[in-house]
Amino acid sequence: MSQQTENQGMNLPNPAEMAKTYAEVAQRASRLITQFMEKKAKDGVNAPADELGVAKAFMDLSSRLLANPYKMAQTQMNMMWDYFSLWQNTSMKMMGMPGSHPVAAPKKGDNRFKDEEWEEHFMFDFVKQSYLITARHLHDTVAGTEGLDEATQQKVNFFTRQYIDALSPSNFAMTNPEVFRETVKSNGQNLIKGLNNLLHDVESGDGQLRIRMTDTSAFEMGKNVATTPGKVVFQNELFQLIQYNPSTPEQNKKPFLIVPPWINKYYILDLREKNSMVKWATDQGHTTFIMSWINPDEKLAAKSFENYLLEGSLEAINQVCAHTGENSVNLAGYCLGGTLTMTTLA
Repeated sequence: MSQQTENQGMNLPNPAEMAKTYAEVAQRASRLITQFMEKKAKDGVNAPADELGVAKAFMDLSSRLLANPYKMAQTQMNMMWDYFSLWQNTSMKMMGMPGSHPVAAPKKGDNRFKDEEWEEHFMFDFVKQSYLITARHLHDTVAGTEGLDEATQQKVNFFTRQYIDALSPSNFAMTNPEVFRETVKSNGQNLIKGLNNLLHDVESGDGQLRIRMTDTSAFEMGKNVATTPGKVVFQNELFQLIQYNPSTPEQNKKPFLIVPPWINKYYILDLREKNSMVKWATDQGHTTFIMSWINPDEKLAAKSFENYLLEGSLEAINQVCAHTGENSVNLAGYCLGGTLTMTTLA
C-alpha cells in the first residue's frame, strides 16, 4: 500500500503522451537531417576552411605531447586515480554512507551547476564530477605543454576551452536535471518546442542555423520599422541604393549619402519616426540616399574589401551624383560603414 501511495504522489510521465512526443521528435529530426543533406548536396562537398590555422596548431600540440610520453603517462595515471576516487565516493553515496570530499567541484560562480540536484542526486553528481575531472586534466595538459610558441599556445588554450565548455553536461537534455524535470513534467513538450524553434531557425536560414535574436513577427516594414517613404533607384551584386526626398519646401542642393554597416540592415538608421536619422535628414531638407547591403551567400565568396569599396561605396557616390546631377555629396558612415567611408575618402 505504501508503495502504491508513493507512486501516486510522483509525477510520472504518461506513456502514451511520451510515445507521441518521441514520434514527433523523430519526425522533426528527420526533417532537419533531410534539409541538412539537401544543403550539402546542393553546395557540394568541400573541405572546411581553416583560416585561423586551428588544425596546424593542434598538430603542433600533438607532436609536443608525444615528445614527452612520460608526462603523458603520468597525467593519465592521475586522471585514472581521480576516476577511481569518484567511483568509490559514488558507491558509498549510493549505499547511504557518508562519502569524503568531492573529487572535483565547480568553481564559485559557475551557474551551470547551481541546481541542487547536481549535488544531491548521486547520478547527476557523478556526471558533474566526471566532466569536471576530464575538463581539469585536459585543460592542464594543454596549458602545461612545453615548446609551443606564444601564439600557438594561446590558440590551443582558447579552442580547448570552447571544446570543454561545449561538452558540459548542462548542455544536454538527459544530463541536465532542470531540463530532465521539465521534460517529465511536460511529457516532453519542452523538447518539441525547442526542436520546433530549431527547425524554424534552420528553415529561415535556408538549411543553415540562423538563430533568432528577437521576435521577427513583431516588426512590419513601413509600419514600425523603416517608416520613411523611399524608393530603390539602383542595384548591383552588393547593394541597393534607396532615395528619400526631402519633406521641406526648400531643399539643400548637395545630396546626402549614408553608408551603413554590413552587419545591420539599413533601417537601423530608419526605425520609427521618432528615432530615425533618415527622417531627421529629410526634415532638414536633404535629398537622402542610403545603401542597403545584399545578404552575402556563396555567390559573393570571391568578393573582397576592395570590391566593396569599388562596387559599393564608390559606385553609390557615382549613382547619387548621376541621379541628382551634382558633382559631390555629403557622406556619412556608421560603424563598419564608417571604416569603409574613411577608406573610400582616402
